[in-house]
Amino acid sequence: MAQSWDVSRYEARHDYVWKYGAALVELLSPQPGERILDVGCGSGQLTEEIARSGAKVVGIDSAPAMIAQARINYPHLRFQLAPAAEFRDWEPFDAVFSNAALHWMKPPGPVAETIARALKPGGRFVAEMGGHGNIAKVLDALRSVLGEDLVAERNPWYYPSIGEYASLLEAHGLSVEDAMLFPRPTRLDTSHGLRDWLEMFAGVFLEGLTQHEREGALAGIETKLGPSLHYDGAWHMDYRRLRVVARKTA
Repeated sequence: MAQSWDVSRYEARHDYVWKYGAALVELLSPQPGERILDVGCGSGQLTEEIARSGAKVVGIDSAPAMIAQARINYPHLRFQLAPAAEFRDWEPFDAVFSNAALHWMKPPGPVAETIARALKPGGRFVAEMGGHGNIAKVLDALRSVLGEDLVAERNPWYYPSIGEYASLLEAHGLSVEDAMLFPRPTRLDTSHGLRDWLEMFAGVFLEGLTQHEREGALAGIETKLGPSLHYDGAWHMDYRRLRVVARKTA
């Protein structure tokens, strides 16, 4: 099942996705005139941030709704509807950037191949994604409420360890210069933060349920996670992020 996106909800209630990415743009350090590819650009906020440096940036995403909104938000930039594994361009890039997107792209091998193919020799890859252990408590609650088999069958995410992802990149000619896996508990500011997050990002697990079943499942997940993820008056996601800097060797 493919993930569907409610872009208006994404922009209104989940802006932390790209706000946390601002530090990653600083790490990328885009330079005037560089060609940069933004993989999984969403509705374009960080693509625009990169472009402000004077770089020539291309944003790609596999979600039609995201690309449509990105073109509305930033009509002066180039956005292309394309799964990362299938993207090709006639001119190589100085850098490839990706924030909070690669963990949606399965299998990861063809995506790594695209990244390597897109880069010039010596070009850099700067990315952050969900890493090993990301939303572990949420996944446990999903399994408990909806069943192990359903969650395994529908799980859209890929959360690798440092070693796993570094090996994948190295197999495609990318030398890893820096990698870190770190916790980032993230506050959800809406009053129904967890439920809103589940409906936004984990709706694939709820498909096919009646409205009554859906409400029961959401309430059950909230009950299981309340003791560990609801504190200081709000819900907090148990995020763990994997940040990688690599370079094309040849």
